[in-house]
Amino acid sequence: MSLQDNFKEVVPALKPKEAVDEANRCLFCYDAPCVQACPTGINIPSFIKKITTDNLLGSALTILDSNPLGASCARVCPTSELCEGACVLNGPAASKAIQIGLLQRHATDWAMENTKPNTALFKTADPNGKKIAIVGAGPAGLSAARDLARLGYLVTVYEAKPRAGGLNAYGIVSFRLPEDVVAWEVEQIEALGVQFCFETKIGEDVSAQDLLDNHDSVILAAGMGYVPALNIEGEDLQGVLDAVQFVEDTKTKPLTNHLLGKKVAVIGAGNTAIDAATCSTRLGADNVKILYRRTVAEMTAYEFEYEFAKNDGVEFRWLVAPTRILGENGRVTGLQLIRMELGEPDERGRRRPREVAGSEFTLELDFVIKAIGQTRQTHLIDAFQLQHEHGIPLVESGTYRTSQPNVFAIGDFIFKTGKTDAMVVTAVQQGKDAAVAVHTQLTSQKVQS
Repeated sequence: MSLQDNFKEVVPALKPKEAVDEANRCLFCYDAPCVQACPTGINIPSFIKKITTDNLLGSALTILDSNPLGASCARVCPTSELCEGACVLNGPAASKAIQIGLLQRHATDWAMENTKPNTALFKTADPNGKKIAIVGAGPAGLSAARDLARLGYLVTVYEAKPRAGGLNAYGIVSFRLPEDVVAWEVEQIEALGVQFCFETKIGEDVSAQDLLDNHDSVILAAGMGYVPALNIEGEDLQGVLDAVQFVEDTKTKPLTNHLLGKKVAVIGAGNTAIDAATCSTRLGADNVKILYRRTVAEMTAYEFEYEFAKNDGVEFRWLVAPTRILGENGRVTGLQLIRMELGEPDERGRRRPREVAGSEFTLELDFVIKAIGQTRQTHLIDAFQLQHEHGIPLVESGTYRTSQPNVFAIGDFIFKTGKTDAMVVTAVQQGKDAAVAVHTQLTSQKVQS
């Protein structure tokens, strides 16, 4: 099997008859708990009912009306923790939850395959003459852009990278979220008249003041940066990689077998760490370990990601922390670690890890991949003079308005902690809420997100 085959989508789609049979299992609950569990409030019984009658266009429209990235979310949402987890058929007393994610994918796949190029599935209101600038073309920014365009605004999205999609385009592995799915969703938004300025950095190519002077409102949805330093000896050796950049390279550069037969360690246990580890196995690494200073109970990766990695052959080492990266002739040869134990809880309730004296040991390695979080876009906070706490902008609950009255902030740019806050679907809903808040502020008209 080629490297390209290793990066093809791993979860198979439902066949048409399978989709209809699965849809017919739905009880079409009144006040359905699955809808309540969906951050974007998709009318799940309605879109599933339309599948039973072969109305796949209507099904897709129901999904995409609530979630403009519904095709992506069908693949990357932790459905077992959201809609499927809330399904009344979920549990030991019933059969099993409706496969809502796969049904959502079935309907949106049909829309992708049957929509004419550059043709929007939704219409826009008459232009209202007002201009909105959005910084960042990731899930949150795209969602806000779509809804504001539908309300008649002229929306311009400023994106530092060469194409739109953000996390979906660059940060989620291709074998879970293919590039053509992201491209179609962006095309749908662009077809509504949204303008994109790519390879444009705020503060370098365009100033914050220019955005404020030339737009009625600004929405900051710039996400986060790359992985911070481990601050240990040997971090400058060849073979020490940034997990975010590593995953991005598998989506933007030709795949190579440079990991074939190699030993790889990934530092961290979040979703990005899982993606870096599973990419490594698919690039031919002989052994891949995830190393984490806490236990499985504290890891931030989703349960289904954890199971996926184990099935891919990834090993997990808990309660260990790196102290020094070893090398020869400028290249990584190993990693020195120390064992940890958990002490008292920190301010977030997680028990603090502490070193166990005299427990150092060494692993022989060829590559070390850092996946210990991401840096903050503090330059934007400074440029727009936003009030913040530790690099996280302060926003008004529900509206996402910052300390500057015409500036809003959403998505990973304001991400704090926890699993659910970091979900693509949560970013989409924040974009919707910000669009409503902008429209209400500029027109005094209320709409529902």
